[in-house]
Amino acid sequence: MTEEDTRYEAVRSRDARFDGEFFFAVETTGIYCRPSCPAVTPKRSNVRYYATAAAAQGSGFRACRRCRPDAVPGSAEWNVRADIVGRAMRLIGDGIVDREGVGGLATRLGYSPRQVQRQLTAELGAGPVALARAQRAHTARILLQTTPLPVTEIVFAAGFASVRQFNDTIREVYARTPTQLRADAPDKHRATAPAAGIPLRLAHRGAYRAGPVFDQLGRELLPGVEELTGAPGRRGFRRALRLPYGTGVVHVDEVTHDQPGARAEHRGGWLDARIQLTDLRDLTTAVGRLRRLFDLDADPYAIDERLGLDPRLAPLVAARPGLRSPGAADPDELALRLVAGPAESARLVERYGKRLDAPSGTVDRLFPVPGELVDEPGTLGALAHALHTGALRLDPGADRDDADATLRALPGMPPRTAALIRLRALGDPDVGVPGEHLATEDAWRPWRSYARQHLIVEGQL
Repeated sequence: MTEEDTRYEAVRSRDARFDGEFFFAVETTGIYCRPSCPAVTPKRSNVRYYATAAAAQGSGFRACRRCRPDAVPGSAEWNVRADIVGRAMRLIGDGIVDREGVGGLATRLGYSPRQVQRQLTAELGAGPVALARAQRAHTARILLQTTPLPVTEIVFAAGFASVRQFNDTIREVYARTPTQLRADAPDKHRATAPAAGIPLRLAHRGAYRAGPVFDQLGRELLPGVEELTGAPGRRGFRRALRLPYGTGVVHVDEVTHDQPGARAEHRGGWLDARIQLTDLRDLTTAVGRLRRLFDLDADPYAIDERLGLDPRLAPLVAARPGLRSPGAADPDELALRLVAGPAESARLVERYGKRLDAPSGTVDRLFPVPGELVDEPGTLGALAHALHTGALRLDPGADRDDADATLRALPGMPPRTAALIRLRALGDPDVGVPGEHLATEDAWRPWRSYARQHLIVEGQL
């Protein structure tokens, strides 16, 4: 089968496994959709395929109101790839273009703006401005449909430069005015004041084993910064976030939801969350960081298929399909905590942690920034200095190999800790941790991080 055959078969069978991996548009309707859209399957001759929603929008198609293609999980490819395109997509998801422009994105990638534009357009059919624009439109829709904020406030909270730009984008993407889009909200009763938190549905593809993720977050809990509430199966995870424009507190529920009508083997769902922000411009960035923490853009079908071929892992994969490998909500914080250890991390929070203006539950402060820890002795101080000066970068667009080399060169840095920082803070799906007998398991590539997670949950590590 050709790639086009495979894609049309995915559309014909409404296969949710491909949601976010590509989009399809129908020339006769002018609408673009996710592959699992429940609408009548269009004729093959009328279908066009796009790598990103931005590319479909750039070709003049508007988003389907039925399947909401802007709300799909992100492509797992961007988490795996270490090249300029993968790094750029992770940075755009973190809101870099909105905050620093294309020039800032290019500087972080180590290329010229022209090179970044050319590379993204050639591979994805859209440049960084168009990709950021699609993301802003999605953020605007969330705010319009889940908060009573005035449109003038939503304009700048979503990252638009002007009301006119906002209105034009909403009309082009959704074929609705902002007022009409707000009236279309399916759950109007959920529209609450921002102080009460913005309700979010954090989509994922396929099965999602929330229990082991919440178990791990519970074991790693840092008092004051994080809190686990409820009982297994109905737990909530709350934590503080330091963001570019302000701070936030997020609460994520353990329970997941299946998509109504989806076939069992193609099910997807979401995690329910509510986020309070001191500055709404941080919404896009906060959502991106939560997606990395809970590993929501992973492709469990590809991971389980590969690991299920190994006799040692096959029964574990069968018992826990969709097991995820948690990342980091704040890569710098996680790296510092891994070096410091639990007790020392608690001391650092007590001594340096900035108190939140609006605590939530027992979450009342932030973990200190690297600049506040540069005078700490030993490896911790060396790591803090490298992060503070920019000698070491752990942001979503960091070059993983360069960061790994810098980490290992720090005085006193244990190889195992450096590997865990690469796995968690940099979100690398294929890390072998020294001393855990995973580094040589080539049969598990490129998913060694997930193999490790299965062994941890099973109690074999």
